[in-house]
Amino acid sequence: MRALQLIEDRKLEIVDIAPPPPPGPAEVTVNIKAVALNHIDVWGWRGMAFAKRKMPLTIGAEASGVVDAIGPGVGNLLPGQLVSIYGAQTCGLCRPCREGRDNLCEHVSGVHGFHLDGFAQEKVNLKARLLVPAPPGVDEIGAAVAPVTFGTVEHMLFDNAKLEAGETILVHAGGSGIGSAAIQLAKKMGCTVITTVGSDEKIEKAKALGADHVINYRVDRFEGVVRKLTKKKGVDVVFEHVGADTWAGSMLSLRRGGRLVTCGSTSGVSTNLNLMMLFQQQLKLLGSFGCRMENMADAMQKMARGLVRPVIDTEVGFDDIDTALKRMEGRDVFGKIILRVN
Repeated sequence: MRALQLIEDRKLEIVDIAPPPPPGPAEVTVNIKAVALNHIDVWGWRGMAFAKRKMPLTIGAEASGVVDAIGPGVGNLLPGQLVSIYGAQTCGLCRPCREGRDNLCEHVSGVHGFHLDGFAQEKVNLKARLLVPAPPGVDEIGAAVAPVTFGTVEHMLFDNAKLEAGETILVHAGGSGIGSAAIQLAKKMGCTVITTVGSDEKIEKAKALGADHVINYRVDRFEGVVRKLTKKKGVDVVFEHVGADTWAGSMLSLRRGGRLVTCGSTSGVSTNLNLMMLFQQQLKLLGSFGCRMENMADAMQKMARGLVRPVIDTEVGFDDIDTALKRMEGRDVFGKIILRVN
């Protein structure tokens, strides 16, 4: 069967590999349908893996598929069922896993497509417990973007930042996958949404998703515009995932007692922190990583009800993967790039 593998930094090849064996106890064989590309794929392509990994490595951290076969002891899934795939290999035994908080697993083996072989292959055997059934009304693209694109945002906004109706939120990089999801989820619950984008061409697209105010950060200092829009009060929540380039401005954009939630550092992993601002303004800084499987299920239910939708930039095949990753690296996309597998 075909797989898309990273052979060395910035070198991907389409290869033929052996199909997986019949599924073992508590396992499922999944026919992969779609892989949603993320910045973690760009990092892996660049060689920015923060743990030992072996090459060749099959890429792809976020995907959907159809159940092909079930192993002994699997009672909650059926052949032909569309599923969304949790992107990390967690133990299922530690206390966080037992409580449904797999993103805090104490014995996680790694992230697929980054430390472990990912989902850009035609078939794969997976633990049944790491598959979330898609409800009626959700297609393979919706299921593919549930684990990272929407699940991450659900966890950031609702589990961690405790976003409430009527609040004002600043969403960075509204044209990104998680930015486009955050705009929709925040707006649907009755928030005022301010977002940043990197070009004038993206402004109307962000407004069409529900953003009330859109700032081209290449033209204006976003923190100055935010202070003006909020009459110098600042926003209740900052949705941060850019990192060093936006950190200081994000802090300045918060109101007294505001919350900053972050899940990423695409512009750099280190920054300076104004401690006096932190304690005098009683700000809350919240780290967020991945999601719970319940977040994935909640996101797909909202898709099924028509409350939110995946924003798709382009769909590509295996042959176009290098072009897709370069476009993502250059921040030329609005929404998600989907890699079609089957």
